[in-house]
Amino acid sequence: MAIRPSARWRARVDEEAAEVAAGTRDPSDAFLAELFPGSLLGATDGALRAFELDVDALRDQDDEQAFKAIERVVVALNEINEDHDGAGYETEEREQLCLYIDQTLTEHGIDVPALAARRGITRTEITDDWRDW
Repeated sequence: MAIRPSARWRARVDEEAAEVAAGTRDPSDAFLAELFPGSLLGATDGALRAFELDVDALRDQDDEQAFKAIERVVVALNEINEDHDGAGYETEEREQLCLYIDQTLTEHGIDVPALAARRGITRTEITDDWRDW
């Protein structure tokens, strides 16, 4: 099962906080809580949870339903990114989010390369129509 990027980010924040508390990391070297504030983590987690429910509800591998689910999650992530001054998701986070979307679809039986090909795009372009981050 694909692990939500927000869960990974939260674990990194918690690990860094534990290192600061234990004295093994200087507080001046701690930046992850600022990079991944609770508001970003919570909102991202909620958007990805909603996407998982959308994908769970897909019927008959319908392309339009799949792309509607992709659109909804991408638009939600756009809003979250905007709420964080357009800096919620940097390059690495964007790649993780796109990979998560692909993996979640795949785990639910969607042939992502075939889905993309039927739309005349590659699997790495399935979020591009809506993605601002």
